[in-house]
Amino acid sequence: MPSKETLQIALNSQKAERTAPGWPQPNSGRSPTLSTLSEDKEAAPSHSGSFRRPFPPLVRPRIGPAQGTLGLVVDPVRHTSSGSRLGNYKAQESVGRPGADSPAVGVRSLGAGLCGLGALRCGCWCRSPGPVLSARASGARRGVARRWRQVFLGGRAMQRAAALVRLGCCPRTPGPWGRSQSSAAAEASAVLKVRPERSRRERILTLESMNPQVKAVEYAVRGPIVLKAGEIELELQRGIKKPFTEVIRANIGDAQAMGQQPITFLRQVMALCTYPNLLDSPSFPEDAKKRARRLLQACGGNSLGSYSASQGVNCIREDVAAYITRRDGGVPADPDNIYLTTGASDGISTILKILVSGGGKSRTGVMIPIPQYPLYSAVISELDAIQVNYYLDEENCWALNVNELRRAVQEAKDHCDPKVLCIINPGNPTGQVQSRKCIEDVIHFAWEEKLFLMADEVYQDNVYSPDCKFHSFKKVLYEMGPEYSSNVELASFHSTSKGYMGECGYRGGYMEVINLHPEIKGQLVKLLSVRLCPPVSGQAAMDIVVNPPVPGEESFELFHREKESVLGNLAKKAKLTEDLFNQVPGIHCNPLQGAMYAFPRIFIPSKAVEAAQNDHPPSGGEAENSSTEGEGLSHKVSGEVRMRIVRAQRETQLSGLPPDGPPTPD
Repeated sequence: MPSKETLQIALNSQKAERTAPGWPQPNSGRSPTLSTLSEDKEAAPSHSGSFRRPFPPLVRPRIGPAQGTLGLVVDPVRHTSSGSRLGNYKAQESVGRPGADSPAVGVRSLGAGLCGLGALRCGCWCRSPGPVLSARASGARRGVARRWRQVFLGGRAMQRAAALVRLGCCPRTPGPWGRSQSSAAAEASAVLKVRPERSRRERILTLESMNPQVKAVEYAVRGPIVLKAGEIELELQRGIKKPFTEVIRANIGDAQAMGQQPITFLRQVMALCTYPNLLDSPSFPEDAKKRARRLLQACGGNSLGSYSASQGVNCIREDVAAYITRRDGGVPADPDNIYLTTGASDGISTILKILVSGGGKSRTGVMIPIPQYPLYSAVISELDAIQVNYYLDEENCWALNVNELRRAVQEAKDHCDPKVLCIINPGNPTGQVQSRKCIEDVIHFAWEEKLFLMADEVYQDNVYSPDCKFHSFKKVLYEMGPEYSSNVELASFHSTSKGYMGECGYRGGYMEVINLHPEIKGQLVKLLSVRLCPPVSGQAAMDIVVNPPVPGEESFELFHREKESVLGNLAKKAKLTEDLFNQVPGIHCNPLQGAMYAFPRIFIPSKAVEAAQNDHPPSGGEAENSSTEGEGLSHKVSGEVRMRIVRAQRETQLSGLPPDGPPTPD
């Protein structure tokens, strides 16, 4: 490496060169950018044998402390009385010399000086609009130029030069060094042949390398049919003609999306909590303001925008415990057993996560009802647990039969360790409401088989049949005596999304977990703390659900009227849906006792079965009769289909059958 040299370069301000074609004139507004480098392809300044190279105005190169790098440092500008621009341009070599000083005002990044470097590294006379630099010592000139070329062709500079080569930056005319003016670019090309650019590296995350448990997850509620519905909606918005004008989304129980109106009191309190300045407005009732003030005082900084405790806001957990006590006729509830969640789904996933363990035959088995809500099978797949199916009794209005539970447990013990029993009551998607006797039998079975009980009770307000009544598992467990109430572990779940509220978007919910081991309780709180806290706005919405207006308060009459209207309409539409299905030949629908769904049986005509068998004959000695299974049905039922139906909120969406009904299938 040559010794340190400093080349003093002065700005040549000769008028002929400043006014030569291709050079920016005073006040022309042109700046030395890459775009201006590519404009003046034909214009070139004259030279008289001295070392002249185009260089952007007010910029000097600096070979920086790290070998193979170069920075551009801006020098101050001075103006003479005649208006000519003067400046000092210094090329300082400091290759390999750590700590080399440079002006504080500077651009040390190679990329930031792209304009000037492009001109230097390819020897471009024709494109730089800057002034000419004049070297006074030919020996120093050659040495510095040689070192510049060495630096330019290394690291990032090589890539920059290669980019200019690809752009075809320079004409092939002789330069002052006795070589073509694009010799530096030619050298860059030669280096690139020896050191080709690296090919694009493979992605770290692919379908083959991703978590196989995530890939195995299926969630039919938001599957391919829903994606196709979204595409059709976009086509309708673009004006593409269809034989219909709207898409009715019946894939999920989103009541307000289907036209259900929100409860006024709930929205009033949420508005006050979200924008506390409204607390001074006379447009809001005092009982709504009172609840909003209480909720805000319990939040950090009196704001819903703050974090809460991982288990939830304390006063809201107290309100949930008081609600459970009222609901269950005085059965006590401890706020310390209440955990606020991001909807019921978050609580269900959390409890399953803490329950699943083991491997091989000791892997946790989770018993779920069939038909089921797909959340359960999705979480089980994600956790790599074992799904244990038990089938509801369709002939007995989808009742839960304990003998079926015993069958499922005994078969599962051959390949896993059944530890969890999930119950959905009222049923999703089957619409049944379990009797008290059935619940007692299930609790006794769980006690006998040492199973952890999970009771999904988000539809507890949606009971329509006059012959049915909702019984919580917590209440029945307590009333069965201390032998059960002190030993059976139970987690029950509720949400703001269903019932009469339909506030799905707030993602509010809670779970009550009883008889949990103290050490496990600490582990559960730790697991919940990882996600910091559920949305505080959702917690506030849950509080309004469990702490509604009471008789004597200003908002009670309106609240009660709206609640009964929503539940009455849902009951009416449940009956309408059931009757419409049963009018259609080949379809049978059980009575819809509760929840928001229907799960009818469709009998496929024999000719259709035969045609399907002819098109797709069975293989491997399968039975001749084939079946198409509804959601969650994994056992074969010859010639039958079952579908999960979300009842519409508007009656017009359920009408449209001809007076004499649809044609009878052959």
